[in-house]
Amino acid sequence: MEEKLRYKRLRQLVSKVNKARKKQAKKIDLICNDLICAQRKFIKSLSSFSFAANFYESIIAKTDLKELLSVAGRLIKERIGDVNIVFFIRQQDGFEMHAVGSIQTSSSQNLQLESYFTNELVENICQSNKLCALDEMLEMGLQAGPNFLNKISAVTIPLSISGTSHGFILIYQGSDQKLSRDDISSIASVAPGLARAINCSKAISCRDKSCQN
Repeated sequence: MEEKLRYKRLRQLVSKVNKARKKQAKKIDLICNDLICAQRKFIKSLSSFSFAANFYESIIAKTDLKELLSVAGRLIKERIGDVNIVFFIRQQDGFEMHAVGSIQTSSSQNLQLESYFTNELVENICQSNKLCALDEMLEMGLQAGPNFLNKISAVTIPLSISGTSHGFILIYQGSDQKLSRDDISSIASVAPGLARAINCSKAISCRDKSCQN
């Protein structure tokens, strides 16, 4: 009888130890997963910080608007890959458009979404002063056929200073490739600094023209 009781107690003890081990293993798994997630976030943050630092260092001495936007476009393409980049810069009498690079469909036809952008559409996007996906552009007045729109993925990123719109960046590519949230976030993080650089470039240009006159 005593032997059976001892055996029962031993089984109970082993069962408790096994449960404790499983519980401890789950805790270790959770800690490891948290560490992995934290490491991934740190790497992403480090990558974004490195991109922003390199971006600002590269554009800081650029006073010519075309050169400034050419450098900015190249850096963005290096960051997010083979995309079409078009800068829409607000002016007193409308806007200036600066395109960087081109992408093609499988049928080798150039995609030129910017050719569908009217003054009204540009102004509507500027006034919204926010990230706009393709469906939002359609709501704002983009008029392009579904056959064309089905081939692309697009987003606009505002060039804004203290809530005032100075234009936006149009980024688009083939529909088989979509921009990630991290890519969009990285570009959006440097957009205010780029807007300030654009403003400085325009001010210098106006001053030079005044001096020539």
